[in-house]
Amino acid sequence: MHKTGIAEVVGSAQALAAAGEGGLAAELYRDWTARHPDDPLLHAAEFNRGVLLADAGDLHGAVEAFGAAIARRPDFLPPYINRGAAYEKLGATAQAMAHWAHVAGSLGALTGDAIAWKSAALKQMAQMLEGTRRLTEADAVLRQLAEIAPWQRDVVQHWISLRQRQCLWPLLQPLAGHDAAALKRRMAPLSLACHADDPMLQLAIAHAHGREDHGWPVRFRTAVDFADRIAEVPGRRLRVGYLSSDLRDHAIGSLMAGMFALHDRSRLEVFAYYCGIAQEDGTKARIRASVEHWRDITALDDDAAEALMLADGVDILVDVNGHTRGARTRLLLRRPAPVVVNWLGYPGSMGSPVHHYIIADPHIVPDGAERFCSERVLRLACYQPNDRARATGNGQAQTRAMHGLPEDVTVFCSFNGTQKITPFVFTRWMEILRGVPGSVLWLLKSCDEIEARLRALAAAAGVAPERLVFAPIIGARDHLARYPLADLFLDTLPYGAHTTASDALWMGVPVLTVPGRGFAARVCTSLVHAAGIPDFVCASAEDYVTRAIALGRDRAALAPVRERLLAGRAGALLFDTPRLVRDLEALFQGMWDDFAAGRLPQPDLVNLDVALDLGAAMDHEGSEVSFDPRWAARWQDAMARRHEFAPLPPDGRFHPAAEG
Repeated sequence: MHKTGIAEVVGSAQALAAAGEGGLAAELYRDWTARHPDDPLLHAAEFNRGVLLADAGDLHGAVEAFGAAIARRPDFLPPYINRGAAYEKLGATAQAMAHWAHVAGSLGALTGDAIAWKSAALKQMAQMLEGTRRLTEADAVLRQLAEIAPWQRDVVQHWISLRQRQCLWPLLQPLAGHDAAALKRRMAPLSLACHADDPMLQLAIAHAHGREDHGWPVRFRTAVDFADRIAEVPGRRLRVGYLSSDLRDHAIGSLMAGMFALHDRSRLEVFAYYCGIAQEDGTKARIRASVEHWRDITALDDDAAEALMLADGVDILVDVNGHTRGARTRLLLRRPAPVVVNWLGYPGSMGSPVHHYIIADPHIVPDGAERFCSERVLRLACYQPNDRARATGNGQAQTRAMHGLPEDVTVFCSFNGTQKITPFVFTRWMEILRGVPGSVLWLLKSCDEIEARLRALAAAAGVAPERLVFAPIIGARDHLARYPLADLFLDTLPYGAHTTASDALWMGVPVLTVPGRGFAARVCTSLVHAAGIPDFVCASAEDYVTRAIALGRDRAALAPVRERLLAGRAGALLFDTPRLVRDLEALFQGMWDDFAAGRLPQPDLVNLDVALDLGAAMDHEGSEVSFDPRWAARWQDAMARRHEFAPLPPDGRFHPAAEG
């Protein structure tokens, strides 16, 4: 009788799984282990069975299979990691942490496998600790992880992001041999946008993120691969696809929910490629119903997703993620459409070899600032869409007492995430509170630990801690309903309010802002202009403080502004989504005309490695870059010289200037 070996069963199981028969593959392993109870590789079969069951969503079955692997060979560490992940999804956090802690404490010999397993366990532990708001513990785990594997970019990025959300300043403290410059070089693009208003460095970091964290693909497409479209498109509608993980109950989904139904179906065929979480919600359902083609590619690998886009024949693919969570950057780097556009999801340039255009507006990227974008800049009148049909509240009248706010004082608010609060911003806020007796600052609650830290910082600045009031996180409808309880929204810098600002303006709350240098630092300026209150854009940081104090001392002066915002919503540029869609369609047609005529722009990636070296060495914490007159001088010579040298290819396989 033939005795099936482990290699044979693994091969058969892999073939079944590749054919979409993961359940049969798991049963194959179960049958094999029952017939070979003494095989020395039984633990590997049980582990593989557990992986298949976990992928299929059978978490209880996966826990059992991983447990069988552990029982067979207790020193085999991978099933501990995977069993912990299954327990986490089941809500059994204590069991999950116990399994990961076992791996973290079982390093043994300093082998590559042992370090990799310990690293994986520590990453899982850090994510769970952060998710359960045990931030100090998460920080300690990340530091330990950085010590054993010091050059893991994702670990450095996670640690910096965690420090930002905790308002731990100075941000860039030495870590596992990394000085401030080394840490800065490895920052995630969003973290840098919150940290330093340096658009040249932001572009260089974005480029490095694409190259180092995603990697240039072995296979990618050029204009030649799409040449047949040039003759084809005049006989049909232009096909536009939107790729995003956030077409759901998310800030981006809430902005875009009303725009898809406004597209001119006689000219455009609209596709939505969704790559986010599986959970259903009202926003996702509304968007899905308003596009002609909804494609959920979350479970598809890059090969399958690319094949789907090519089969759909999408002409223009709009990347609505950019460098944010859930992005399909590796897929985009294959160039699955002739034209790739960066819009809305990420507030800045992608620094990518395949993004041809970035959509902005005259306030966000003013004349002369195009040099901070690798893409060609195209402009709408206001770059942000808004949903006129958004629901606000449940009809219940809101009072300050309901939200822990004092009645007859000025309430300043800033409902941005804590990662956007910098020492410079917080110092200005404390000066404003000191200048407006009795006033309070209403912030969005993160967790008790951060709340206590900010109150302690307020006390150190001479402001009574109770003058910081924290609003619990609630549903979007109810959150909007409480906005009018505030008198004035105070913007942050260098990453300002985006969706949060348009929410405030929609609810009639004036927003006070001061523009910075970069994309993320200028969006709020655009929104305030588009809402019809340009006088709330300040000329400097000092003007911001002076204006806030004056308005805080004279709440009556804000009343007509609030009335003007509410009365003008129907006609305000900020909320004129039909116009935005018409203008966007005109931009799409111009992009296609460029491609058809051979004028498609090539991304400008010249010497961004040089810019990264120069920018990382600069001090962005000693002074506020947005208002530092030395900033321009530091970059002036570097900017002038950047294009004097030949382009620096990222590697020998994928030249950024392959062609447009």
